[in-house]
Amino acid sequence: MSLLARPGVGRLSAWVVMVALTQFVVLVATSTRYGYHGDEMYFIAAGSHPAAGYPDQPPIVPMVAWAMSALVPHSLVMLRLPSAVVSSLTTVVAAVIAREVGGKGRAQVIAAACTAGSGFALAVGHMVSTTTFDMLSTTLLLWCVIRAVMSDQRSMLLAAGLVTGIGCEAKPQVAVVAAVVLAALAVVGPRWPLSSWWLWAGVALAVLIAAPYLVWQARHGWPQLTVAQNVAGSAEGGRIGFIPFQVVMVSLFLVPVWVAGLVAPLRRGGPVLLRFLPMTYAGLAVLYLAADGKAYYLASLYPTLLAVGSVPVAAWLSRGRRWLRRGALGVAIALTLALNVPVALPVLPADQLQGSLVMALNPDQGETVGWPAFISTVTAVWRGLPPSIRARTAIFTFSYSEAGAVDLMGPSQGLPRAYSGHNGFSEWGQPPERDRTALLLGYDGPADAAPYFRQCKVLAHIDNHVGLDNSEQGLPVMVCHPHGTWQTLWPHLRHYE
Repeated sequence: MSLLARPGVGRLSAWVVMVALTQFVVLVATSTRYGYHGDEMYFIAAGSHPAAGYPDQPPIVPMVAWAMSALVPHSLVMLRLPSAVVSSLTTVVAAVIAREVGGKGRAQVIAAACTAGSGFALAVGHMVSTTTFDMLSTTLLLWCVIRAVMSDQRSMLLAAGLVTGIGCEAKPQVAVVAAVVLAALAVVGPRWPLSSWWLWAGVALAVLIAAPYLVWQARHGWPQLTVAQNVAGSAEGGRIGFIPFQVVMVSLFLVPVWVAGLVAPLRRGGPVLLRFLPMTYAGLAVLYLAADGKAYYLASLYPTLLAVGSVPVAAWLSRGRRWLRRGALGVAIALTLALNVPVALPVLPADQLQGSLVMALNPDQGETVGWPAFISTVTAVWRGLPPSIRARTAIFTFSYSEAGAVDLMGPSQGLPRAYSGHNGFSEWGQPPERDRTALLLGYDGPADAAPYFRQCKVLAHIDNHVGLDNSEQGLPVMVCHPHGTWQTLWPHLRHYE
């Protein structure tokens, strides 16, 4: 059935489409600023090694990234186009949810504007990220459940299973959300879905679609769990920063909107059938806090909370002093854009990033700066090696970011493929035993490379030429000798994080 209209519910406001289109245009227009993120280059590399799974992710995002890169090589616009589309679609679905819970045109536009201008939507819509796809799949999942319980459309439970299964092939987190939704329904109701065969058919469908990835993970010892454990609490201040980060993830100025969505089902006269939503949010927050999960793991719930909150906000705008209330909301959205656009998108000149609010709130911006300079330095060192040494030297990196950069940008400079023990690269082969010398990248120095590499000689240092202290800045480029055969060292060089 169409998203735009269905019996008993009005059509989606045309202004919602305009908001989503504007969001899409802004994301595409800024996609060529700065450069690749290390994760994006890794996705392209992973997609060139087709598999049912990888140590740190399912296959959909790498396959999409590789396909976009193959269609138009070295085009950031093409690479990031799917992310812009998916993020804009999430905005539309948020407005659809607002309509589903009784929101008229004004509420739908509020939901769309708040979602499109949110910091998380702009950040994940700008770059290739598994979170981008998770945002859409989770929002679609919650829409399916909302329609099922609000309109008694039981077949939507099967659709929820379909969305969950496909979403798991992009990021497994949607399955966690689905499980907590089921638990919330069992606690606060409505409970009829739990006895419906449509629900269990949906569960079976989700498992069937996700099965190839699950089998891959099982056969490889569940490395995804190791990755999750190793990255727990590694960003946003850990458990201490978890709650404060929720305040700024959408926008400080729009907190009242999503909080209204959180409490509306609990208020007298509110949509009581949606009480599973605040229970789901609370359950996931407790779960992620207990597991020391990253604060942005809750990001996928905010489009739905903004959508549900838009209805009481729209009603609030229609009461006394309308001009003042509408002005306040307009100012909140304007301030949100004024803050979120430069923080989430590459607007600030690269040489002004160091020490800026942008780097404090969104350090990923800095990880998109300096890769051409990185490759130029590596190329200069590589070409400076005597031919006899170069012929038996492997490029080995600590992280998949450096390896991805060498594999994507290095061939045009005459660089060979890179090897790494990090995540997916650990599955794609180790250096040949004939290579008794290693050009090491990503290590802090000879002491960091020991005990697996010896006789290290620093030949250069990475400089992004804009004074930005990102992950690669200042790292040495070293020539070392493996302390043993590659086959012996390989189990120690592999790492998941």
